[in-house]
Amino acid sequence: MKNLLLEVKNGIGYVTLNRPEAMNCFNYETLVELGELTESIRSNSEIRVVVFTGAGEKSFSTGADLKERKTLTEDQVRRNVYKIKSVFQSVADLPQPTIAAVNGYAFGGGFELMLACDFRIAVKEAVMGLTEVGWAIIPGAGGTQRLPRLIGEAKAKELILTARKFDAETALSLGILTKVVNREDLIPACEEFAGEMLQNGPIAIQQAKFAIQKGMNVDLHSGLDIESNAYEVTIPTQDRLEALDAFAEKRKPNFQGK
Repeated sequence: MKNLLLEVKNGIGYVTLNRPEAMNCFNYETLVELGELTESIRSNSEIRVVVFTGAGEKSFSTGADLKERKTLTEDQVRRNVYKIKSVFQSVADLPQPTIAAVNGYAFGGGFELMLACDFRIAVKEAVMGLTEVGWAIIPGAGGTQRLPRLIGEAKAKELILTARKFDAETALSLGILTKVVNREDLIPACEEFAGEMLQNGPIAIQQAKFAIQKGMNVDLHSGLDIESNAYEVTIPTQDRLEALDAFAEKRKPNFQGK
């Protein structure tokens, strides 16, 4: 792909936004590529955790490509907004756990890609925010919905309506970030965190993620039904029996995702 890189190593898929000359922002071509790549990752059994990051040291992503946006008709703008929303939803819906490795600026759509990931680890120098109202638009890739669910309605309104930019330590204190690290520790920190998940049953990880996400926006009774159905998926798996055998034999289990 022209605008993205994918590397698969030790169960981790590394997706890199590869437009450093444009601060890794999203033009329509990049969105199409990201949608295609996300769908291929969904069914790739070799990828058990996904790490999203940006090329270079300046920017994770600064959002929409405003140079492209200036050339678009209103209908093309609507096309782009629909595309980025649907692509980021496909990221959020990935069965594998996802980590945003935030290596620099994350504004607008870049911040919304962070929010679509399950976890976010950032370098100390990172600066981020939903800055869209400063451009006389609003977040259109899930920001108005995911941020309030993450940090609460009042604080989300504050950050969105002021278009405020804030640093990594502030994001950590708000609960947006999982961890803040030195630049040289960014990918190792993501790999260490991924490693904690990789030692567990792959199907169980996916079903637990599914149960949490689907249960978040329903009543408790419905959520418990979702949990029960997700548990049911794990019962006939070879991995569940392998865990019991490993316990009896006092060894680490060898999970196969089956």
